[in-house]
Amino acid sequence: MAITIKTQDQIQRMRVAGAILADLDEILRDMVKPGVTTNELDRVAEDFIRSRGAEPSFLGYGGYPKSICTSVNDEIVHGIPSNRKLKNGDIISIDMGSYIGGYHGDCARTYGVGTISEADQKLIDVTKQSFFEGIKFAKAGNHLYEISAAVQDYAEQFGFGVVRDYVGHGIGRNMHEDPSIPNYRQVGRGPRLQRGMVIAVEPMITAGTYKCRVLKDGWTAVTRDGSNAAHYENTVLITDGEPELLTFK
Repeated sequence: MAITIKTQDQIQRMRVAGAILADLDEILRDMVKPGVTTNELDRVAEDFIRSRGAEPSFLGYGGYPKSICTSVNDEIVHGIPSNRKLKNGDIISIDMGSYIGGYHGDCARTYGVGTISEADQKLIDVTKQSFFEGIKFAKAGNHLYEISAAVQDYAEQFGFGVVRDYVGHGIGRNMHEDPSIPNYRQVGRGPRLQRGMVIAVEPMITAGTYKCRVLKDGWTAVTRDGSNAAHYENTVLITDGEPELLTFK
């Protein structure tokens, strides 16, 4: 496992990439309404990222055809934007990445469309809080899998499923770097966290089973039982004290 420790210059470049996504989050949150298509969200996201002098990290990544991922209802991750119109009561997870100065930022949010059910709001809230429970352990000297265990323990106490097939990751010059960061308990403690490590922690939580399958498009992962899913992610800098969230404001 080759975990890179970022220099202060590299960290500052990643702060720039992250700030673009923090601003984009606010724009997309306001756009998510009944009748809006996921293609419209994608076009706005791409235009905004480019307006800041950056490139969309996801466009062309492994052949991915769009600039953001838009996963609706039972779609967990990697939903491809299309002419699909959002409906009142839907929930949508948007995963976004920016690349500038040779470095990436990565984050995801789940939003409700119009008026959503109490159950879906609970799913969104627990998914977000599971991230914050996890990063309580994202400090130099702790071990990586302490984050994993905290995410799972928090989410499962509400009866939710914790996706196993997709995990968080290191990030920097490449979108996906070592280490992998599961959202569920592991054997052992994992590598020790060090100041200057940058990781993307991203709980993917479901209202039912944690098991998933990939649709024929080769990208979109959905829950096997059709239950809704939520996703929450930030790019996280490990420091000697509290972690710094590079994609959050």
